[in-house]
Amino acid sequence: MKISDLMKMGLRNLGRRKARTALTVVGIVIGTISIVVMISIGIGMNQSFRENLMQYGSFTVINMEKNQISFDENGNYSGEKKQKLDDKLIEKLKQIPHVKTVSPVVNLSVKLKTGNYESNTQVNVMDADSFEDLEFPKLKNGKTYQKSHSRTKIKLWVGTEGFFGFTNPNSANYQRKKVNPEKDRITLSVYDEESLPRDEKGNIKINLKDYSTEMAVFNTETFNEYSYGFYMDKDQFINIFHDYVKQLPIDKRKKAEKKLKEYEAIKLNADSVEDVQNIQEAIQKLGYKSSSMSDFTKPIENFSKTIQMVLGGVGAISMLVAAISIANTMIMSIYERTKEIGVMKVLGCHIGDVKKLFLFEAAMMGLIGGIIGITMSYIASYALNTFGGALGSALNMFGGAGGGSKLSIIPLWLPFVAAGFAIIIGIVSGYYPASRATKISAIEAMKNE
Repeated sequence: MKISDLMKMGLRNLGRRKARTALTVVGIVIGTISIVVMISIGIGMNQSFRENLMQYGSFTVINMEKNQISFDENGNYSGEKKQKLDDKLIEKLKQIPHVKTVSPVVNLSVKLKTGNYESNTQVNVMDADSFEDLEFPKLKNGKTYQKSHSRTKIKLWVGTEGFFGFTNPNSANYQRKKVNPEKDRITLSVYDEESLPRDEKGNIKINLKDYSTEMAVFNTETFNEYSYGFYMDKDQFINIFHDYVKQLPIDKRKKAEKKLKEYEAIKLNADSVEDVQNIQEAIQKLGYKSSSMSDFTKPIENFSKTIQMVLGGVGAISMLVAAISIANTMIMSIYERTKEIGVMKVLGCHIGDVKKLFLFEAAMMGLIGGIIGITMSYIASYALNTFGGALGSALNMFGGAGGGSKLSIIPLWLPFVAAGFAIIIGIVSGYYPASRATKISAIEAMKNE
């Protein structure tokens, strides 16, 4: 029998028993919707976890701290280690395969002034050439990460949230002012409390030099580390810090000069997320500890996978019920079509063709139910993302969907997997009835009324 004849006969048989076929297909539809929607919620949670963590840094960035805090595989605090971070270590780190860039980090205390207002803040001193590789955000008004070589005008890369703390020290109530870094004239002076010489009354004994500034503002839409951060290039820092150190007494000078030799932190960027773990292992072999966003994502992703398995399991139960429904429908079909099967055998139809016919019918019910289920899954996903605010808020308590993230995300591969799974369920469910149909005796079948 031709395959086209089998397909026509199978479709005609499904059409003859519309009510039973429809009820069986409904079972597949419900099962498909359950699986697709449940898995899409798990994917949405995982995506939201990653978006929330991205606010605290890139997944390819590795951090090394002077006082490095470490965590175990479950994300729990496991201790703290003091480590010496200097230029010799930076050269070793640059030799590690798949390290894109390495930059030291120095925390510099400065005083910013504009008119009668001033603010004490911390500036992160780094190699400006590494900013783009470290995936710093875009800048406003066409500004760039190009270094400035001026010795009198300091270039700072800043976030607007860091300019709320300006006060007037001469006013009785320390009147506050929000400064606009793009419009206001702001000066900078080194204000390192650890090395500043003071007299008995606490007055500073040296004249702090004021430097004019050029501000490049981060274009950040969400609140993250760059929203309130201040960054300066290492070369400019060395120039102004040397000028500052020259004014210090000998005892203070030695302590201040350590900032030029040892760093508070080092930042590295890997070629890809897949290289991060290997780089961290190489750092550990050098006798140092490091941290990355991957350290925090592992326990979260494990939790997310567990949630996806639970949600997928709920959908699988619905699909199991649908599979039983298909098997029941096909078995009933055999009893009703016993004479038809006998006629087919008498007319010379191969036993294999009889099995193919019933498997085709089962597979078609799975396919039709799968397609309808996938279509309705997209509608359900849209409804969840549009009206599922309460569920999103509940999941947000666990770090999941919320704050504008999608509650349900259906990736491109999921509909194809769901459709394939529905067809396989149909074929598997119909295999026993199909095998049973081939064993019916033609003579006995012809006697059946």
